[in-house]
Amino acid sequence: MEGTSPARSLGLTLRMASDKTLNTKNLAALGAERLAELLLNLAQEDAGAKRQLRLALASHAGGGDVATEIRKRLATIAKSRSFVDWHKARAFAKDIEAQRVAIMKHVAPTQPADAVDLLWRFLELAPSIYERCDDSNGTIGDIMDGALENLGDVAKAAKLPADKLADRVFAAVCANGYAQFDGVIEEMSEALGREGLSLLKAKFEALAKTPPAKQVSGQRRIIGYSSRGAIHEDDFAAERHARLVRSALTEIADALGDVDGYAARFTSEEQGNPAFAADIAQRLLAADRAEDAMAVIERAEKTHAAGRSWPDFERVRIEVLETLGRLEDAQAARWSIFARDLNADYLRAFLKRLPDFEDEEAETRAITHARGYAGFHQGLTFLVNWPALNAAAAHVLERHGELDGDHYWLLTPAADALEQRHPLAASLMLRAMIGFALDKARVKRYGHAARHLKTCEYLAKRIEDWYGAGEHDAWVAELKLRHGRKTAFWQA
Repeated sequence: MEGTSPARSLGLTLRMASDKTLNTKNLAALGAERLAELLLNLAQEDAGAKRQLRLALASHAGGGDVATEIRKRLATIAKSRSFVDWHKARAFAKDIEAQRVAIMKHVAPTQPADAVDLLWRFLELAPSIYERCDDSNGTIGDIMDGALENLGDVAKAAKLPADKLADRVFAAVCANGYAQFDGVIEEMSEALGREGLSLLKAKFEALAKTPPAKQVSGQRRIIGYSSRGAIHEDDFAAERHARLVRSALTEIADALGDVDGYAARFTSEEQGNPAFAADIAQRLLAADRAEDAMAVIERAEKTHAAGRSWPDFERVRIEVLETLGRLEDAQAARWSIFARDLNADYLRAFLKRLPDFEDEEAETRAITHARGYAGFHQGLTFLVNWPALNAAAAHVLERHGELDGDHYWLLTPAADALEQRHPLAASLMLRAMIGFALDKARVKRYGHAARHLKTCEYLAKRIEDWYGAGEHDAWVAELKLRHGRKTAFWQA
C-alpha cells in the first residue's frame, strides 16, 4: 500500500481480520440463503447437526412438531442395540442432552402434558442406554438426574389426573433398576398432591401383601454366597421386594407430612439406631412435637454412647434440647462435643450463646484444652484454623517431639501461617517434613524438602532463642551426616 500511512495500514489490516472473525454479525452478513447452503453441507457429514436442524425447523412450526421429532428420536435410541464406544460416548451424551433441552425449551412452555410424557419416555430409556454405554464419568447419569428434576417441575404445570400420575410413578419406582427414578416420589409429590400420594400409598400397601413366591424346597436356586451362607434367588427377591415397598411408603409418608407413618416404617431396633432416630426426631420437631422427638432421641442414647460418631444425631439432639428450653443441657452438649472432637462449629455455637465477657473466658479455656489435646496434630489443626496462632506456636514448641513429618497437608500451611511472627515454630514443622522425606527416602518429596530447607535457612536469621531445639547450622550438619549420600535432595 504505497503512500498509505502505517496507522491507516494497520487499521485496514485489523478491519480485514475482524471481517473474517466467526461471530453472529459477520455470519449474518452472508445472507440467509448462503447460510442455509453452508448448514446443509455441514449436516451431510454430521448426524447430530442434522438432528439439531430438524428440531430447529420443527420448533419454527410449533411445539407439537418438536414433540413429534423428539418421539421419533427417542424411539430410535430405544431400538438401537449397538455399543457406544468411549470415543463416541461424548457425541451420544450430547445427542440425548439435546433431546432433553428441546423438551424443556420447545414443548414444556406450551404443552406441559406432552412434555411430561416425553420426559417419562426419556427416563425409561436409561436401562438400554446404560447397558450399551460406559458411563464411568457420570455424564449420562447427570443428564438423567436433570430430566427427573425437569419432570417434577413440568408435572406441576401439566395438572394431570392424580390416578394416572400415581400409576406412572408406581411403575417407575418398581422399574428402577438403574436408579434413574431415585427420588421420583419426592420430585412428583407436589404434582401428585394428597390425592395422588394417597393413591400411590394404597398401591404400595397392596404390593406389600403380594411378595414373590417361595421356590419349592430342593429346587431353590443359589445365586451367590455370603458370610452367612448361600444366597437363594427367592430370598433375594423377597428382600428386594420388602426394601422397595418400605422405601416407597417411607417417602410417601414424608411427602404427606405423616411423621407417625414415617416412623412406623422403622422397626423398634432400627429406631434405636442414632441415624434413624435423628431423621425421625427432626421430622417430629418440624411438626412441633419436641417431647416426642426427645423420646425418640432418648431411645437411641445407649447406642450413641457406645462410641461411634453420629454427627446428625448430636446436632438434632441439641436442637430438641433448645426447643424444650433446656438451654444449659444444650450448652453442655456443645462443649462436650467440642472437647471430644475439637469441633470448631460447636465451639462457635457455644460461645455465641454466652453472656458478654464470659465468651472470652470460655474461648481461652477452649484454646488451653486444644493445646493439651491428646491428638497433637488435631490440636494444631484447630489452633491454626481458629485462628489462635500464638497458642499454635506454643503448642509446637512444647510438643514438637510429636510432630509427624508425613502430615504435609497440615504442616505446610501451618508453617506458612506462623513463619512471620513465630519463625522457630515454623522451622520445627519444616524440619519434621524434611526429616521424614529423607528418613523414608521419599524421593518425590525431595524438591519440596529442598525448598523447606531454604526457608529454614532464611528463618534462622530471625531466631534469637532456639529453646534447646538446636541451631540451624548444627541441625544441617547432622542432616548431612545422616543423609549426605542422598544427592537428589542436596542438588534439588
